[in-house]
Amino acid sequence: MRLLSPAISRLARLRLWQIEHWLENPVETQREVLQHLVTSAQYTEFGRRYDFSKIFSIREFKNAVPIHEYDDIKPYIHRVMRGEQNVLWNTPINWFAKSSGTTSDKSKFIPVSDESLEDCHYKGAKDVLTLYYQYHPESDLLTGKGLVIGGSHTISHLNAEAHYGDLSALLLQNSPFWSTWIRTPELQIALLDEWENKIEKLAQSTIRENVTSMSGVPTWTLVLIKRILEITGKDCLADVWPSLELYIHGGVSFIPYREQFETLVGKEINYLEMYNASEGFFSAQARPDEDGMLLFLDHGIFMEFMPIEEYGKANPETIGLADVEIGHQYALVINTNGGLWRYLVGDTIRFTSLKPFRIQVTGRLKHFMNAFGEEVIVDNTDKAIALASEKTSAIVNDYTAAPVYFSNDLNGAHEWLVEFEKEPENINHFAYELDNALKNVNSDYEAKRHKDIALRKPVIRVLPNGLFASWLRSKGKLGGQHKVPRLSNDRRYIDEINAFFARTMTC
Repeated sequence: MRLLSPAISRLARLRLWQIEHWLENPVETQREVLQHLVTSAQYTEFGRRYDFSKIFSIREFKNAVPIHEYDDIKPYIHRVMRGEQNVLWNTPINWFAKSSGTTSDKSKFIPVSDESLEDCHYKGAKDVLTLYYQYHPESDLLTGKGLVIGGSHTISHLNAEAHYGDLSALLLQNSPFWSTWIRTPELQIALLDEWENKIEKLAQSTIRENVTSMSGVPTWTLVLIKRILEITGKDCLADVWPSLELYIHGGVSFIPYREQFETLVGKEINYLEMYNASEGFFSAQARPDEDGMLLFLDHGIFMEFMPIEEYGKANPETIGLADVEIGHQYALVINTNGGLWRYLVGDTIRFTSLKPFRIQVTGRLKHFMNAFGEEVIVDNTDKAIALASEKTSAIVNDYTAAPVYFSNDLNGAHEWLVEFEKEPENINHFAYELDNALKNVNSDYEAKRHKDIALRKPVIRVLPNGLFASWLRSKGKLGGQHKVPRLSNDRRYIDEINAFFARTMTC
């Protein structure tokens, strides 16, 4: 492995000139990406419908093609899943990333072409490695193995050639043979779909490996770490894997989890955030101390940015990189080499830098609380949870929140269901600090809380550890990319969880 590592690290560094090119020419690079996409897809059914052969500018493209949400493009995708080709993209599509960013009963199936894999997801991973080595030239990352906590995959019954599964599972399934030399666990374990059994097998099979990096959703990574410490009897992960130097995370904000990781790992390591969604590899931190993730501009995706005030309009406006502003909230709209066209991902982002272009994911278009004009987004609540935890020496495992509507004798509020790893000594003090933190990060919330006129103080209910996981399991949504919704503007999820909790207490 030590002989392999220098060779791979040299190859990674050779990519740096390509990265520097698109960093120095961002707008031109994106224009070229769109032209390549339109040219490639001009003879597909979608391309013929919207006259791609006659489109020669970004303006013409935006005028010709409407914004699509998943339900708009779903009929095309289902046809491809049944075996039709040349519908959305000009090369065969036999893989679909099953996306479930929320606990919705409906799953999304995102088409994944060979170009999606090679020129987007794998290219993005190589660029992360290149940038990591640039800023950590003495790294021993590739002298050991990377622990990947992936998802599962299933063969579709609709078409013998079509396969679907979590994105991480698709990437593992299609990765080159040599990747097994630098990855753990073996594929048979990595693709298990029963998560409690999977965590046990992950722990048992990796404790004797020389693990230098981990990647996965924070909640499940924490479960795995705790099980490994139970098995080994060690006090911290550094005693199990002394060469561990990097944890790569994404999917949810890392802010509420960082303190737990630092305690359980037991030594200083690097933490990197990636934005690698089912639809594409959009961005990643170039270095751990950076504010925001570097936007990947030459990876087969042309990006548009919709100011969130445009969402819901009949003909929403989008802008390009040349017109974005730091701090403004945008919904991400993408065009991909897998056949998604002017597709509204559903994530909200903001730019933290324009040279180079760096972003933060701030939440979901449909995951917010604004029942009283407070406009609270996930970015606000993650920060507030972290601040309240710090002030009260608490550690939060997970949470969800939703509005409590006005009644005859009470004004509105936010109800929070919280699972603690370490409960605060006084839950009222935690609520007080959470309330103050939200006021500090969101002026609209602060205004609505003034003298309790529109909003009274938060209502917090402490849930027993494992309740969220049990609820997800009851819905068949345990593990992988399935997550408890942080925020909702209605009470559908929170009422369901409360009812589930009540049933478990009476059993």
